[in-house]
Amino acid sequence: MADSKLFHGTRHYTVPLRAAWSCQRTKRAKRAVEVLKKFVSRHMKVQEDEEIWIDQSVNEKIWARGIQKPPRRVHVIVDRVDGDDRIQVLLDEGKY
Repeated sequence: MADSKLFHGTRHYTVPLRAAWSCQRTKRAKRAVEVLKKFVSRHMKVQEDEEIWIDQSVNEKIWARGIQKPPRRVHVIVDRVDGDDRIQVLLDEGKY
């Protein structure tokens, strides 16, 4: 994929985590993190050499009510930094 098609900058997303509720109760929070990574990779067109880095605040928000009850959706800010091979996922503090 051409580098010109990649978005360099910041985007705000509301990520639906409903797919995490389709697995066992004791695996929902872990599955929610996987759903979040899949959503970001699809919307930011992640390449093979790029890494998706999830901030600790996003992880704490997903795990706040335990492994069995992750939130149904989470508001995040996704940022691709020029010259860096990672995409940052930060919690949107304005929504909480």
